[in-house]
Amino acid sequence: MLGALLHRPGRRLSLTELSAARLDGDVVELGEVYAPADLVETPALRAASLAPLIETIRGAAFAGMSAAWIHGAGNAPPEVHEVQSATGRRLRAPANRRLIVHDPVLEPVDLQDLGGVAVTTPERTLIDLLRWPATQPGRRAWARLLAEAEPSVLQRTARRLAATDQGPGHQRVARFLAAHGVDA
Repeated sequence: MLGALLHRPGRRLSLTELSAARLDGDVVELGEVYAPADLVETPALRAASLAPLIETIRGAAFAGMSAAWIHGAGNAPPEVHEVQSATGRRLRAPANRRLIVHDPVLEPVDLQDLGGVAVTTPERTLIDLLRWPATQPGRRAWARLLAEAEPSVLQRTARRLAATDQGPGHQRVARFLAAHGVDA
């Protein structure tokens, strides 16, 4: 539904026409598309704006930095996007410098549908941002931005962490929560 409101260059309008519409104030750049300037930027709209990145990857869900942006962290999407499997099957993703594919399969409790796009929940997103290796230095900053954008995620993450076995990165998540005044 939201996808019908968004403009992808080369579909109904060319990149030149969309650029002119942006200069006129009719559309704004959002994720991978252009959106009418008067639309409210919701998580569902942000998710739909990134959908072109995964349209050829069956079963993909946005995770990590991408999911943090979708949930309201930051003003602009990350340059590198992260996805995981929402179906239990390994993702077959084309080689792409803008896309990181993570192997762990997501549980249904870790997923939500936003604008027809699968995205990790805010608490799963926060856990992943903190437990994944620091190969992407921006992950910790995205975790802070997510906590600022949605403060209630800290308590939900603490409950989620308490209900799971200690695994990789468990202590990093607990330290982050403690630094933000939440007991894990």
